[in-house]
Amino acid sequence: MGGCRNRTEFAVLGGDSSRYCQPGRELVVMVVLAPAALLGLGTGAALGLVGGGGSILAVPALVYGLGMPIGQAVPTSLLVVAGTAAAGVLPRLRRGEVQWPVAGVFGAAGAGAAFGGAAVNRLLPERALLGAFAALMLVVGVQLLRRQPEPHGACEAPGGRLNWRACLPKALLVGAAVGFLTGLLGVGGGFVIVPALTWLLGLALPAAIGTSLLILTINSLAGLVAHLGQFRLDLAVAGVFLGSAALAALAAGRVAGRLPEHLLRRGFAGMVLAVGVFIAVQAGLGQSGIT
Repeated sequence: MGGCRNRTEFAVLGGDSSRYCQPGRELVVMVVLAPAALLGLGTGAALGLVGGGGSILAVPALVYGLGMPIGQAVPTSLLVVAGTAAAGVLPRLRRGEVQWPVAGVFGAAGAGAAFGGAAVNRLLPERALLGAFAALMLVVGVQLLRRQPEPHGACEAPGGRLNWRACLPKALLVGAAVGFLTGLLGVGGGFVIVPALTWLLGLALPAAIGTSLLILTINSLAGLVAHLGQFRLDLAVAGVFLGSAALAALAAGRVAGRLPEHLLRRGFAGMVLAVGVFIAVQAGLGQSGIT
């Protein structure tokens, strides 16, 4: 085009004009914001249906769907995950499916570790981050396909209480590990939190999912704060992505209990594995984002 003549117009939308500059507001909306809305709907639906694990799709959607560099996609994902998880937890709060003490322990451990993950993120090249993300997705996908054991309530005490003396160290360790992943790769870590809450603490699955969404909100906000000042957020794209994802998460959260859990798990596992393989191939070829 010989240069962009509408940088000021696109800047009003809050975007990066050097990356997305297009000759006209309508074209900008069609090329950038409409795909952001569609990808947000998919990410939010996954988050609302399967709990925190759905947030693992946010970074690939931003990098490969919208062409963001991963350094910008990670904090953007954290903003999206925090807002979407907060929206997804609302209907579960009304149903009493959130264990506040458990969320407090996991969130306190994870919030601090998220700053460590963000620090490591700044030291790694983009290709290494994408490779790590692909490996994480493949591990998560395989785990989701495996037959899930019944909750054994290792930390459950008489009367439905939790034996914190026996399980507090494990809860803090898992919470810190999840928080580190949140800061490093921009994922909420619900794929770790939900199994930990069911198998380690013996929570029923609805309570585990609801509690995990609250933990995701805490960890993602901490990770976002840790990344502030490193990259300029594209507020227009982030806002549209977040808004559509939050709406989809709210809607999906209302119908999640009516759908067969094993079908949701297998379908989501297949999607995670497919995206993980795609990212691994792209990282191996030294490519990232859209071209």
